[in-house]
Amino acid sequence: MSAENSDGNISVPLRNLLNSAHCVRDRVRDGESNESDGAFNLANFWDTLNQAVMAVSQEATKLSLAFSKPPLPSQQDTEKLAESTMKSILTLSMVYYWLPKSQGVSLRRQVRDATVDVLDGVSQLVEVILSSPLQSLSQEQLTTTGTVWSACDQFAQLPKDNKAAVLMVLSAQMGVVKDALEEIEQALSEVQDPFNDILDDDQDGDEPRGNQDTYWSDKDRLVIGPCHGLIKASAACLKKMLSSVKANGDVTTPLNLSQLDDLADITKEISPGVDDLALCLYPPMDYSGVESNVTKLAALLKKVLEIIRSSHVCGESELNWVQFLDGAVDHNLQKAKDLIQQDS
Repeated sequence: MSAENSDGNISVPLRNLLNSAHCVRDRVRDGESNESDGAFNLANFWDTLNQAVMAVSQEATKLSLAFSKPPLPSQQDTEKLAESTMKSILTLSMVYYWLPKSQGVSLRRQVRDATVDVLDGVSQLVEVILSSPLQSLSQEQLTTTGTVWSACDQFAQLPKDNKAAVLMVLSAQMGVVKDALEEIEQALSEVQDPFNDILDDDQDGDEPRGNQDTYWSDKDRLVIGPCHGLIKASAACLKKMLSSVKANGDVTTPLNLSQLDDLADITKEISPGVDDLALCLYPPMDYSGVESNVTKLAALLKKVLEIIRSSHVCGESELNWVQFLDGAVDHNLQKAKDLIQQDS
């Protein structure tokens, strides 16, 4: 017997709760914040938001426990549970809307995503309750209840201002680029000609070995050098940018907040560019693809460095590494192009 098929139509308030939760989630995911004319108190926002999150967690727990074993709650009790759960998620969404874009787009995105995760978790829990047998607490119900708790718990780890939010974006991107760099370096150290153990006198004269699709030629390895250099420049750029934002990032003016958001947005383009270049380096190497991707990544890095140079995070000491990396990008791009076009 499930809530869907039980006497007294207790599934109706649960269905209404599910539909309403979906609507609230969609509004949070796609809607705009309320811009306040007065001063915004960020500390007060976080206190109120954390209380709202805790309330959702508690209501989800009560709902799950009520449907964890027979007897089923009455229709009246179910309506009360659905109503109090709905009130908690409406309050959470309302508090989220307090956070204006003027506090930073990067911060707002991360709070929005965390809020959507909670609303998704509640929706999944209600769906499971509607479809699960009630003889005992199902594993799926335990899992979805835990999902709500985890989604609520992540609010404690959220950045508390836009500088912290941008640092989180930069750290994540640096991790992805570092992984790509390590992967290509590992491949360079391991990938060998699969037929290198065949004796030379087994070859017919000067005929090249077959199956060249599985290993790099001498020219391939030469071309990889400046491409590898460009990926290293990407990692260095992210590392230096991270330290510059830590040291100089400011959230006290609209201009500086906007500049931090610009840095976060452009940074998100680096790891896909690095991945595209790294993937086309594997044998068989397509030189036109390599040239296209190395050109795109170099242009992106030049744009990133220009945004850094014109932002408040770039002081005199930062200008030195910006100029150095700018030159390194130009050098590796030109070297890659020269090698690709050589003998072509």
